[in-house]
Amino acid sequence: MEAETQGDWVAMVTARAPTNIAVIKYWGKRNQKLILPINSSISITLNPHDLSATTTVAVSPSFTADRLWLNGKEVSIEGDRYQNCLREIRSRATEVTDPKTSRIITKKDWESLHVHIVSKNNFPTAAGLASSAAGFACLVYALAQLMGVRERYKGEISSIARIGSGSACRSLYGGFVEWDMGKDDDGKDSIAIQLAEEKHWEDLVVIIAVVSSRRKETSSTLGMQDSVNTSKLLLHRAKEIVPKVMVEMRKAIKERDFATFARICCADSNQFHATCLDTSPPIFYLNDTSKRIISMVERWNKAEGTPQAAYTFDAGPNAVLFAPDKAKACELLSRLLFYFPPASDKKISSYVVGDVDMLAFKEVDSCFQPPEAEGTNCTRSFGELDHILCTRPGEGPLVLKDHLVDSSTGLPI
Repeated sequence: MEAETQGDWVAMVTARAPTNIAVIKYWGKRNQKLILPINSSISITLNPHDLSATTTVAVSPSFTADRLWLNGKEVSIEGDRYQNCLREIRSRATEVTDPKTSRIITKKDWESLHVHIVSKNNFPTAAGLASSAAGFACLVYALAQLMGVRERYKGEISSIARIGSGSACRSLYGGFVEWDMGKDDDGKDSIAIQLAEEKHWEDLVVIIAVVSSRRKETSSTLGMQDSVNTSKLLLHRAKEIVPKVMVEMRKAIKERDFATFARICCADSNQFHATCLDTSPPIFYLNDTSKRIISMVERWNKAEGTPQAAYTFDAGPNAVLFAPDKAKACELLSRLLFYFPPASDKKISSYVVGDVDMLAFKEVDSCFQPPEAEGTNCTRSFGELDHILCTRPGEGPLVLKDHLVDSSTGLPI
């Protein structure tokens, strides 16, 4: 926390929080206001260096209103989700002493101080890459640090992030995370729990094929509501199927059993999108490129007789692919580059991005035809992917030293 010593002081905290990708999906709410899910879910937190939100929260007696800037533009902060998060954090604020100036901000002060929030993502917003999860997790974590909020019982901050964006509760932990749907009407037991740290399965590699970075046509919020109201398959999945596969997936993660992990992950993704099709009107998050990626992985797995890679798709066309180790990840990346080479005007260095060095991948490896493609009518689709991101499981939120707010003006830098 920093504060000005002259005139109207400004106190601020900056945090970074990762996004996460669900391998057992949450889709549908039993309580819209509290964002209580109809089923539990399991996710993997992704490396924040590649996919994260960074947020600075600042307070000052000179601020006349709560304000929010997102990715360089000021937007309204009057939405229920922002207001609910602010209200819950403020209600738990404690007396805080600024370590630099010894200024004391009392619990009563927090009731009247307005907050400026400046946030940015290092990946596209509302494109099916869980930007809201990273954003609200970062907001709640930063506010909690600023206002001296400590968890009085396990999961309290997690439950506050949840009312901003359901999957945000999972982004408050690194590694492998379960969101327990809970049973209580007030939602206090609907919290995220870390199953394992990111280093537990450090060989696991994540490759994201970004099919489109455009804003998706049907938001997750509206899509879930329509599915809950109209899809019989969704209700069967939540009640009969998910509880069983949750047990299997926990065990697969604990034992680092990639074959079981891959089987459940792919099946759950396909089932989730089947419920979207079972919705009235049907929801189409996958496109033809998404389907070709699924076929690529299924063909490879079938040819080898055991899972070589796994895929999952959230509410968007982008593929999140998993490989059990670096060697398989290189083979997976080579297949992506064979079937989905970059457009002629795009360099490989801007097409394959992220933690590429961990794979020791060389451009020369990018053009071989995989054995399972021989004798098939396979096509190469140039320019259908925007880019390919190589990453891995990552850590949870942390406080940063560099801020997005000018301490002399309280406005974005």
